[in-house]
Amino acid sequence: MAKLSVIIITKNEEENIRDCLESVKWADEIIIVDSFSHDRTIEIAKEYTNKIFQREWVGYGRQKNLALEKATGEWVLNIDADERVTKELAGEMKEAIQRNQYNGYYIPNKAYFLGKWIRHSGWYPDYHLRLFKRGKGRFNERMVHEAVEVEGEKDYLKGSIEHFTTQSLGEYLKRMDRYAKLTVEEGRGRAGWLKVLFHPPFTFFKMYIIKRGFLDGIPGLILALCHFYYTFNKYARLKVGK
Repeated sequence: MAKLSVIIITKNEEENIRDCLESVKWADEIIIVDSFSHDRTIEIAKEYTNKIFQREWVGYGRQKNLALEKATGEWVLNIDADERVTKELAGEMKEAIQRNQYNGYYIPNKAYFLGKWIRHSGWYPDYHLRLFKRGKGRFNERMVHEAVEVEGEKDYLKGSIEHFTTQSLGEYLKRMDRYAKLTVEEGRGRAGWLKVLFHPPFTFFKMYIIKRGFLDGIPGLILALCHFYYTFNKYARLKVGK
């Protein structure tokens, strides 16, 4: 069967990295590109792979392309340190690689937020192209919200990647603030006052009502409020340029 490389980018992920690596230790190769962690991330990672490279942070897309360039497998799986591959998904991927019918596969993401698996809110199933043939795909070099672009035909898998988003609400809000700042630094688009005033409430309405976030209980409400904040933060920064 064709060889599978798993690529992971890290920085200070000692709380997550072991569980992540345990879920993919069956793969033929694990590549880690680390941004000079100062916790036990590297120490733990060495128990699973010797292909660990340290590079200064250059943005999500470019960092993942650095990891992709180190991969030697015919197939590549991209996951983050706070994610886990389920046994069901592992079996599906092995079968897909053996069939060799498509160049890439979209995989649903199931997120765990504030003690609950989020089943609505537009978060599930949240499909992302994660498994692809090396040489057929490359990440766009965005600072944030990067995605791999794959040539040729693609299909969908049923098994999920489990995403353990954050340890606390405060940590999640800090992440939202960081993403908003990166969007401004990237210089992607402009925002008028209409976007500043109307996009945040529409984001809340879409997540909580249209996408039925209310069925996710209190975490669903908090999630919709967080994305109200993120959307306002992003467009307000784009408007004032800070």
